[in-house]
Order: sequence, then structure tokens, then C-alpha cells
Amino acid sequence: MSTLSLPKGTTIVHREVLAAKQPWSRRLEPGQHLTMVDLEGRQAVDFLCYSADLPLDRINIPNTVKLNKSLYVTKGDKIYSDHARVMFTVVEDTCGYHDTLAGCCSCEIDKVRYGVTKTESCRTNFIAELSRWAMGPSEIVSNINFFMRVKFDEDGALNIVEGVSKPGDFVTLRAEMPVLVVISNCPQQNNPAAGFRPTPIELIVSS
Repeated sequence: MSTLSLPKGTTIVHREVLAAKQPWSRRLEPGQHLTMVDLEGRQAVDFLCYSADLPLDRINIPNTVKLNKSLYVTKGDKIYSDHARVMFTVVEDTCGYHDTLAGCCSCEIDKVRYGVTKTESCRTNFIAELSRWAMGPSEIVSNINFFMRVKFDEDGALNIVEGVSKPGDFVTLRAEMPVLVVISNCPQQNNPAAGFRPTPIELIVSS
């Protein structure tokens, strides 16, 4: 198990355990940190972020991949916006594999993939949470899946596989601009994104 240790002098602004399958959002100011803790391991955390001052300038996965020169996000990497502005820096990461390829699950795609009819998904979570900020489904773009393992090979084949995060693994992001963070604690049960059994995570906002 990884041991979470916040730097000396850290002030905790907000701390909570987010139940399995649930959404969450919060505005962060420059210099504040968001720590996401995978309490039981192998739990995907779907992540979107938007400029708090200009919501249409939002997370841009192609910019993030190109400028970090990697399909994974990990310590030292930055999350970029549509305008190629730095939104977050990854300052700590005990897992090392965070997906940028697979996007979020939705009821519609799970009907196609698995033949199931359902009402829970990261997309429905995003829609519900964005509505709290007067934003709609059209604001959902490609997201980062923290703690989710997606393998790809040279010929382009891609698969969601068992995650490698252990209980207590965490990732800490530092806000580099005023940002709105929107999270879905992934409710997926038909593939390994959440270990086939969604579990809670812990969220810590600090400065």
C-alpha cells in the first residue's frame, strides 16, 4: 500500500471520501493541489477540467499528448487546454499509468459493446455534475482516466486491461490557473476499468 504524505506546512482545504459510482466537482485556484487516492486499488477516475474564467478553454487531450510526448500522464507531465495553456502539473504519482485514449463510458456505448441496458455511466455523471455549473453535454470532451490501464501495441490494437494501481496509490495535481474540475468515480462494471467492482476514492484539496 502506498502511504500518502502531504508536504510539511500543507493546509487541507477540503477532504472527503467519494462513494463508488459518484460524480464530484470543484473550483481550484492557482497553486492549490488536488490529490486523488485510489483507496482499494484498480479504480478508474474519469477527469475533466475547464478554465474557470473561460469554460470553452478546456482540457485538450491531443495537446496534452503532443506536448508531453506520451500517451500516458504521470509525474512531471502537464495537462494542457485548447489554447495550449497549462491547466495542471502532475506533482506526485505513485501509480504511473493514467490513460488518455479510452475516454468515458456511456450507457449508449455499453449497449453497443456489452449488450446491456443501464442508467449509470461516466457520461451521465459528467452531465449531472456539469449542470451544476450551467454547462451542458456539449461541454464533455475527451478525458483523462486516472488509475486506468489501457494497453496498445505497434499496429494500433487497444485494450482496457486490469489496472496496476494498488490500495492507497495516489496522484497529486497542482492547478496552474483558475480551473473547474469535474470527476466521475467510474461506475463501469463490464470491463476492468474499475476492477469489475467500483469502489470509493478519497479527494483532498490543499494549498
